[in-house]
Amino acid sequence: MKQQTLAMAADSGEGFEVYRRATRRDVFLSTMEELVPWSALCAVIEPHYPKAGKGRPPVGLERMLRMYFVQHWFNLADEACEEALLDSTSLRRFVGIDLGRERVPDGTTLLKFRRLLEQHDLGATLFAQVNQTLQDRGLKVGTGTIVDATIIGAPSSTKNAHKTRDPDMHQTRKGQQWYFGMKLHIGVDSRTGVVHSAAVTAANVHDKHLLADLLHGEERRVYGDSAYASQKALIRAHAPRAKDFTNQRISKRGEVDEAERSRNRNKSRIRARVEHVFAVVKRLWGFSKVRYRGLDKNANRSFVVLGLANLYLSRTRVPT
Repeated sequence: MKQQTLAMAADSGEGFEVYRRATRRDVFLSTMEELVPWSALCAVIEPHYPKAGKGRPPVGLERMLRMYFVQHWFNLADEACEEALLDSTSLRRFVGIDLGRERVPDGTTLLKFRRLLEQHDLGATLFAQVNQTLQDRGLKVGTGTIVDATIIGAPSSTKNAHKTRDPDMHQTRKGQQWYFGMKLHIGVDSRTGVVHSAAVTAANVHDKHLLADLLHGEERRVYGDSAYASQKALIRAHAPRAKDFTNQRISKRGEVDEAERSRNRNKSRIRARVEHVFAVVKRLWGFSKVRYRGLDKNANRSFVVLGLANLYLSRTRVPT
């Protein structure tokens, strides 16, 4: 056991900060400390992680994973994450850094770790491992799926080194507003709110084209907004026992069908649960705009963030 330095003692507040109380950040980090299956996620990355040998020894894998998650939770760039750890005692405590004995991993180290995950497509593997852990804890995927998609914005300016917009991103119109970026498509269990499938496309891809990729095949009911209307044949092909509970269009020949509107309202009481995921990912953790150029990097981030959102939302849904 290592001897505690004065820096670590000060960070932990042992006998120094008598009147300090836990902040919302402290409570959040404490919650995620308990929810995240650290050993299982580290086991996914460990075969690809550099081993100690000649040259500079690598930073501990779990420490880098914790720093990587902090980056997502607080929507930080690589160097900004390094500075946040230098500035915040609660973040250092969470990552496990003692400034009296060691440096904070710099932004370049975090960049290399992120690229390692992207290179081996480990974001999707981490997402799958989180869902497996939740199932082991008793949070089973049921027979109802809610499908939906959201636009993640991207810079449309050409004032950059390439003098062009990101070629992987595209523009689309929603209502009377034009957006440029990508789309995050998700399939959510209607009972537990767990995201069990996801896909990333350019923003101009219509929601219905990814419907088949968001179904697990054992559904009895499929919910979605009117973008998925009139897809009974596609639903039947990929989930033979499923009934179509997607919202239907209510305007027919210029007249509003009040009966259909009432049915849509009843369906939306369940369908609205998908918005809980988007609220965590986009509003709480700031993933409303892409940080990287290209779909692959942002897809990796999307899968990681969705896995973490599943863990966060599961804190009130895992059976006791």
